Formats: sequence, structure tokens, C-alpha cells
Amino acid sequence: MCGRFSVNKAISPIVSELFNTHFNTETNANLSPSQSVATLVSSNSTYHQVNALWGIKPSWSKRLIINAQSETVATKPTFRQAFQHQRCLIPCNGWFEWRTEEGKKVKYLFEHADKVPVYMAGILFQHELTELVTLTTKPNLKCGQYHKRMPVLIAEEDKDSWFQSSPQDLAPLFQHVNNEIIHVERSD
Repeated sequence: MCGRFSVNKAISPIVSELFNTHFNTETNANLSPSQSVATLVSSNSTYHQVNALWGIKPSWSKRLIINAQSETVATKPTFRQAFQHQRCLIPCNGWFEWRTEEGKKVKYLFEHADKVPVYMAGILFQHELTELVTLTTKPNLKCGQYHKRMPVLIAEEDKDSWFQSSPQDLAPLFQHVNNEIIHVERSD
């Protein structure tokens, strides 16, 4: 998954109602790593907002890590603890991927076909700052035409399972979403 996604503050009331909490985000049509992201966390079956910086930089890494592969997130030492105890959802309008066409990089926006928010799976790291990493999975056929990975998207009806299930029981949520759910359009 590429390192950009889009958030519009117009999703705030929709997210607030679905999660029965006060959610407030600012519009950022090109949210990039190291910027602040509004996320949702669950504690005792209630949801609340936590703002986090997108990306972590462990002492062993030369670069910012923004994504973790869902297939290995439960076992990799860097991610294991956060995955067990600090899961979050990132409400957004969609994400961006680029592909080369006729020698030029062309930007595409991936969003829900019904223009409703999508909920990317993430994990939080809380030290001096609160930081996050998004989770990726193998793409569906539509997204696979643009990139070899896509975000793990948690359906509205699976939000409680995402937070309350044990790490071993989450594998079904890591499957890519159906092609029909995703709308792709060129974003110049």
C-alpha cells in the first residue's frame, strides 16, 4: 500500500454515530506519513478517539515504517505487542496508489463504491508520542491492477470483532474486500 490516504471532516458525524462517540477529524486530502491521524480505539466496549502520528521508527530501522503485513503482524517482534493490545481503526475516505502509464506516474484514489467511510485496520504504539502503523493484505483483483498490497479494511459490522477478538481469531478479517465494494478513479 502506498503512503497516502484521504480524510474529509464530513465523515465525522457518520463515524460519531456508528461508534456512539464524539469523533472529529480535519480534512486532509493527501495525508502522508508522519502526519497526525484521527483513530478510534475501544476500551470496555466503548469507543473513543486517539490522534496518532502515522509511522514508527524503531532504533534498528533506517526509515519510517508505516505498514505491517497482516500475515505476519502477530508474530513479528516489532508489531506483536501492539497487535495484541493496541488495535485501532482509521476512518478515511480512501487511499491512493500510483502506477506507471506511458512512462508517467499516475495517481488513483480507491474509495468505497457507496462513498461512505472506510475503516483501515491499524495498531498503536504509545511511548513519548502516540504513533500508528496500518495493516496491509493481498489485494483483490481490482486493486491488484495497481499495487501488490492493499489496506486491511474492517467492515462496519466487524468493528467489535476487530477490537474484542483474540489475535488468533482475526485472520478472517484480513481477507481483502470484494471488488464491488471498491471504486477506483484517476486523481490528478
